[in-house]
Amino acid sequence: MDNRWLYYGGLILVSILWGANFGVSRSAMETFDPALFTFLRFGLAVPFFFLILLIREGSIGIPWKVVLKLMVIGLVGVTGLEIAVMYSIKFTTLANSSLLNVAPWPIFAALFAPLFVREGFSSRLAIGGVFAMVGVTFIIIGGGEGFNLSSEHMIGNLLALGVSTIGALFNLACMPLMKQYSALRVSTWYILFGTIFMIPVTMGSWGKVAWSALEFGDYSAIFYNVILCTVFAFVVWNACMYKIGATRANFFRYVVPAAAVITGFFFFDEVISLWQIVGAVCMAAGLIWISTERREVVIA
Repeated sequence: MDNRWLYYGGLILVSILWGANFGVSRSAMETFDPALFTFLRFGLAVPFFFLILLIREGSIGIPWKVVLKLMVIGLVGVTGLEIAVMYSIKFTTLANSSLLNVAPWPIFAALFAPLFVREGFSSRLAIGGVFAMVGVTFIIIGGGEGFNLSSEHMIGNLLALGVSTIGALFNLACMPLMKQYSALRVSTWYILFGTIFMIPVTMGSWGKVAWSALEFGDYSAIFYNVILCTVFAFVVWNACMYKIGATRANFFRYVVPAAAVITGFFFFDEVISLWQIVGAVCMAAGLIWISTERREVVIA
């Protein structure tokens, strides 16, 4: 079997997990402050990352020469980015946040890629990307909430758009390091640093949670975010992204809103419209078109 399809399958699976997490996180923020919930997600995941790293590679250390780089990546890509994601979900509609978090991301990745890697932007990638973007737009706008540009959602909208910009840079910045060290080692250390930088942001949030009154749903949301959306997802995504390239991999983020819509249908009795079905077909066609191109990625 062509390993390329395993990598694409891994990206799709992770995107499905992240898509379902829009609803899970929105529900969890009825109990937790966004910054605190993000800290719990990554803080509880850190020991698992180090344990997996030790078992798979026999050591956990990193050279001092890359510590500062990983600290900056952690500060931007975990502390800043993930907290911004949670606040964007809180301050705008799910439709707005999923569209602005996801749709521009691959475009920014393609624009910034020459700064970090030598990835060709072929006509096949461009055509597939356009189809996928049109498809994901239909999926989101075709839903019940639609896309809302009212002033009350402006903060959340700007945060979501910022996530796309910074997130693309964050993905690309990891690529050269993953050439020297494994994706798992790079992920483990930048997540540790990013989690440490979150601590001051959460100082005023701990006392606001009625810890003794937490219910099964709260613990389930934490488990889902820690084990599936962080430990499993980051390891698989970064490993697959390194193999096929950041520009190409980021187009598979378009599966995230589709997964969110399907989750809403099965678990929240939300209706799937004809426009969303058309969008899903269009998006799938674009991603399949991208996937069938064989192309080598050269890390700068």
